[in-house]
Amino acid sequence: MGAILIIGACGQIGTELTKKLRSIYGTDNVIASDVRKTDPEFVESGPFEVVNALDFNQIEQVIEQYNITDVYLMAALLSATAEKNPAFAWDLNMNSLFHVLNLAKAGKIEKIFWPSSIAVFGPTTPKQNTPQYTVMEPSTVYGISKQSGERWCEYYHNLYGVDVRSIRYPGLISWSTLPGGGTTDYAVDIYHKALENGTYNCFLSEETRLPMMYMDDAIRATVEIMQAPAENIKIRSSYNLSAMDFTPKEITESIKKHMPDFTISYEPDFRQKIADSWPQSIDDSSAREDWNWKHEFDLDAMTTDMLEHLSAKAE
Repeated sequence: MGAILIIGACGQIGTELTKKLRSIYGTDNVIASDVRKTDPEFVESGPFEVVNALDFNQIEQVIEQYNITDVYLMAALLSATAEKNPAFAWDLNMNSLFHVLNLAKAGKIEKIFWPSSIAVFGPTTPKQNTPQYTVMEPSTVYGISKQSGERWCEYYHNLYGVDVRSIRYPGLISWSTLPGGGTTDYAVDIYHKALENGTYNCFLSEETRLPMMYMDDAIRATVEIMQAPAENIKIRSSYNLSAMDFTPKEITESIKKHMPDFTISYEPDFRQKIADSWPQSIDDSSAREDWNWKHEFDLDAMTTDMLEHLSAKAE
C-alpha cells in the first residue's frame, strides 16, 4: 500500500480519522487535506495540503505527488447546513465523489472510502430496524446527494471495478470536535452544555428517537471496512451501521446519573422535520456478517467517556 489521502480532514470525522490512521500506518503515510487550514495544531501534526474537493486537478496533483493508493473522501455539507444552501451542497457532495471515482477508474488510486448516512432514508422508510434494502425516498438535499452517491459508487464498482467502500453513518458523537451542522448534533452539544451551565435547550422534541454511534466506534468501523478483504465487501452502495438509539429524554437520564441537577428544555426548530424523516433504529446485520462489525459503546458507556474527556479538557 502507498500513502493515504484524507479529503476534508478538518471536519468532525476527518480529524479523528486522520489521527487513527496515522497511529496505524505512520504519520508521514497519511496526508491530511482540506479547503483551508483551520486548526494550526492539527495542520502542523503531519503532512497537510490545501485541497479543494471540487478541483479535480488539485486532487490528482496531490495523489501523484505522494503516491496515494487509498482516498478517504470526507468532505461534505451536512444535513442542516445543506438545507440553507442546496445548490452548493449538491455540487460539493456529488462532484467531489465523481472526481475520486474517475481517478480510481483511470487507475490513479486503488481504494476509496466514501461515507453515506442514515439521511438516505426518508419519511416512507420503515422506522424501526430499518433494513439494508428498503424504500429510500430522502427529503433533504444531504440525503438526496448521499442516495445518488450510493448509486454511483455501485455503478463504478460494477462497470469499472472501482474498489469503493461505504457505510451509512448514524448520528455521531465525539468529545474532541465540535458539531458540524448536522441534525443529530444535539447529542454532542448536550454534554458540553451540561458541564458549562447544567442545562440544555434542545432543538428536537424529547421523544425523538434516532440511531447514534460514539465516534470511537465510527472510526473503528471506517478502518475495519477498508482493511477487510475485497471479497468480504459484498455491498458496494453502502452498509447500514448501528450501535445504539435513544431520545433526548433518555440521554438526559443518562447524564443525570452523573449530574443529578442537570435540566433540559425543548424548543424544536426546522431540524425536527429532518429528524422525523429518519429511521429510529437500524438493522446492520449485513455489516456484522460480511466484515465482522461489532460496536463497543452503549449510551451509558458513552456518557461516562464523554463527561470524563470534556471535564479533563476544560481543566
